[in-house]
Amino acid sequence: MIQTENIAGYTDTLTAPVDTTSFMTDSIAAAAAPVAEAAVPQTLSFWDLCVQGGVLMIPIALLLLFSIYFFIERWIVISRANRHDPNFMRRIKDYIVEGEIESAQNLCRNTATPNSRLISKGISRIGRPMNDVLVAIENTGNIEIATLSKGLPWLATTAAGAPMLGFLGTVIGMVQAFYNIAAQGSSADIATFSGGIYTALVTTVAGLVVGVVALFAYNILVARINNVMTSLETRTMEFMDLLNEPAQ
Repeated sequence: MIQTENIAGYTDTLTAPVDTTSFMTDSIAAAAAPVAEAAVPQTLSFWDLCVQGGVLMIPIALLLLFSIYFFIERWIVISRANRHDPNFMRRIKDYIVEGEIESAQNLCRNTATPNSRLISKGISRIGRPMNDVLVAIENTGNIEIATLSKGLPWLATTAAGAPMLGFLGTVIGMVQAFYNIAAQGSSADIATFSGGIYTALVTTVAGLVVGVVALFAYNILVARINNVMTSLETRTMEFMDLLNEPAQ
């Protein structure tokens, strides 16, 4: 009789309805929870990215500040040097024809541009052989161009050196990453390796950015200095023609 009751109870247990839907839902939710937490992207600020680059980010940042400052400073100086007074040469011609050499020199001093200093040197050599006048003017022009070009080699060095510093930081970071992987042995994972790589590449990105900025700044300044040089050559020819006019 007891055996019959046990069999009946077991049969009731088998025939009882099981809520499989809720069980599967709870299981899927429990399994998806850590996946959802792991899928949340981590945000990285610009400052954190720079800090990850290490000590070499300091000289790279200093080179960037130097490039920006030097470019602005030279741009202002060259812009002032490239000013043109359309009446300047006409007034110089009038003074020389009238014999007012001192007035011509005063005009050059008041104008205070590379062109005026070039003409002033030529006026101070009036009466000497034409070749001596031309040599004096050319020497003055070379001095003016050298003054405008002051510091350009440093900017060119920055354009070439900043990427090299970035590559150096990357190599050092890669060495450290592989060392950490070797130190962890079999417990090393992909997170350790990938973290070391992106940290090492930060300096390369920074160095290339600074190098590109310095390269563009250098070429822009060189182009503007070439414009000033062309202007000086034009003024030299005009002045030499002016000196030859009374002899014709």
